[in-house]
Amino acid sequence: MLRTFGLISMLAVVAVGGYLYAQSAREAVPPSGAGAVLDAAELAAADATLLAARTSVESFFLTNGTYAGATVPTGVVLVGATAASYCLQTGSGTAARHVAGPGATPAPGPCQAP
Repeated sequence: MLRTFGLISMLAVVAVGGYLYAQSAREAVPPSGAGAVLDAAELAAADATLLAARTSVESFFLTNGTYAGATVPTGVVLVGATAASYCLQTGSGTAARHVAGPGATPAPGPCQAP
């Protein structure tokens, strides 16, 4: 009888230990969607940078009557600027985003040649 009780209590300890180990291992592995969340955060940051640059370029236009010669914040490239339009770009390759203005919203890909 005493031997059976010892065996049962040992199995209970092993089962509880295995359960706790499985729970800690599950918490240590990031969820499969973590990469998607980081990608969305990087996309939102790039769009925010482009929108701030767009505001800067359009303020320049209000003062000067042209987009040519406008300056943009670090991390954004003024790919093309004429008296009536502009194209801002951030990133490169598959991470490139652009705004073709005036008044456009950020879009995927680099600036397109006119």
